[in-house]
Amino acid sequence: MDGFKPLRLEDRKTFDDFFRNDPPRVSELTFTNLFMWRHRYCPQWRLHHDGLLIVAHPDSAPYFGFPPVGAADKAEALDALLADLRSIEAEPEICRADRDFIDRWVDSSRYRVIKDRDNSDYVYLAQELIDLPGNRFHGKKNHVNKFVKSYDFEYRALDDSVITRCLDLQESWCELRDCAEDEELFSEDRAVYEALLHHDVLGFQGGAIIIDSRVEAFALGEMLNPDTAVIHVEKANPEIPGIYAAINQLFCKETWSDVKYVNREQDLGVEGLRKAKLSYHPHHLEEKFTVMRKD
Repeated sequence: MDGFKPLRLEDRKTFDDFFRNDPPRVSELTFTNLFMWRHRYCPQWRLHHDGLLIVAHPDSAPYFGFPPVGAADKAEALDALLADLRSIEAEPEICRADRDFIDRWVDSSRYRVIKDRDNSDYVYLAQELIDLPGNRFHGKKNHVNKFVKSYDFEYRALDDSVITRCLDLQESWCELRDCAEDEELFSEDRAVYEALLHHDVLGFQGGAIIIDSRVEAFALGEMLNPDTAVIHVEKANPEIPGIYAAINQLFCKETWSDVKYVNREQDLGVEGLRKAKLSYHPHHLEEKFTVMRKD
């Protein structure tokens, strides 16, 4: 697209400055997320007056735009972005728009707005994920307690030696799930690899559970906005009972205990994933919407 350039690692400061001044609500809008998934979504960007315009071109699918970031007049920036997209797409769309953007900047007489439930983010109270209080979390707490009693383990924050062992777990996980034969899992595998490989530059937080010198679970996340952390990756050895519940609880306890909310991203309409995310009793969904012109 004319005027747009592919996302590069050296663009991080530009994006972080915009996101710091205009904190996002949706999980896609962090530099880490855009960078780690760049081989799948091929993000491109340009500056527009005082704003940042971002588009994506996922594997052989149409281009789409993300909501403008940082612009004082986001309605004008929205028009500019849709005009850019119209040069290559007959029916351009802005995707992953949050409710606040829709309410403040989208003129319902000019635009159609469609709710995107499959991409809406699950947002939890961090303290509930740490304490697992009451009857609602009884099953989860039992899983954690059983794991703690059954295994001699160590929890470690991410460092170079841990990252190497996280990559070993990711490789084993993909062999078990046959990622090479599944396009979605193959893309996820590459995204996890990119995140771990560039951890020192991307600057996100991470933690791992180590048993017998092997990383058997790890999680990666970062601050999304002043009151919300977002967890981009959570992986564990599925043959170890309770370890998924344990890495969830420990990562939140050790890293996000002073944060109000934890965003655990979307379920993509996958039934099993939706059931798992609902089982942790989200405080709310960060709704997302698709916006397109009526004419």
